[in-house]
Amino acid sequence: MMAIIRSFALFLLAGLFEIGGGYLVWLWLKEGKPLWFGIAGGIILALYGIVATWQTANFGRVYAAYGGIFIVMALIWAWKVDGFKPDRYDIIGALIALVGACIIVYAPRGH
Repeated sequence: MMAIIRSFALFLLAGLFEIGGGYLVWLWLKEGKPLWFGIAGGIILALYGIVATWQTANFGRVYAAYGGIFIVMALIWAWKVDGFKPDRYDIIGALIALVGACIIVYAPRGH
């Protein structure tokens, strides 16, 4: 159980780095923020790549599952930071993606 909690925490940390770093780059290029926003965003995006390597599953499985986690986190970020209100279809789609991500990474496999 602790392995699942650790893995999920790593997914959340990676998601914060990817979304946060991407958001800073977005602000720099799309909204005219200073260059240091882009530089900080690039550094944070690199940290995302590092954190993902701390997962114990293989690359393909981690990145496939991360997609589902990212969808949920991106909608939460958009809601809390940008004021975007997800509708029921956003929520249903995100839940389906999250269930799929959990199946990919946490399904018991006979090794």
